[in-house]
Amino acid sequence: MADTGFHPRIAIGGVPVHAMLVPFPIACFTGALLTDLAYAGSAEVQWTNFSQWLLLAGTVFAGLAAVFGLLDYVLNPRPARPAIGLWHMVLNLVLFVLAVVNNFVHARDGWTSVVPTGLTLSAVMVLIMIVSGFLGHRMAYAHIARDARHADRRDERPDGRTIREDRP
Repeated sequence: MADTGFHPRIAIGGVPVHAMLVPFPIACFTGALLTDLAYAGSAEVQWTNFSQWLLLAGTVFAGLAAVFGLLDYVLNPRPARPAIGLWHMVLNLVLFVLAVVNNFVHARDGWTSVVPTGLTLSAVMVLIMIVSGFLGHRMAYAHIARDARHADRRDERPDGRTIREDRP
């Protein structure tokens, strides 16, 4: 029987590479929002420097995660691709574009590099990241886990044990 379920195609040790890279932009973009807030409250220039570096690192890792996520999506057969995966991908592409724009905004000099445009972009990015993360989580646990459960059921024996349990 051919495998028709959606599952990551590029993985190391069973863990998708996309999922390994995603925590970096999450931490960096959230950190950029926090350092933007610190700068808005203190006007200490070092906070904007932190924001710039966090945005740069987050954008680089978001780009890498996007490449591997896109490959996982297109390497699966079309009928197996959940619609939620397309929405997840579109939101992540919007997030990536906003990150690039936010990098250029933060490259400006002085107060205007963060307040109000940079701070607003950072906040919008974190909100989009939350929605996209929810969709990615939902896809992983509602679609991929469901397909794995169906695969396990194909291995069940009449006594309830799986074929794998019979192995030493």
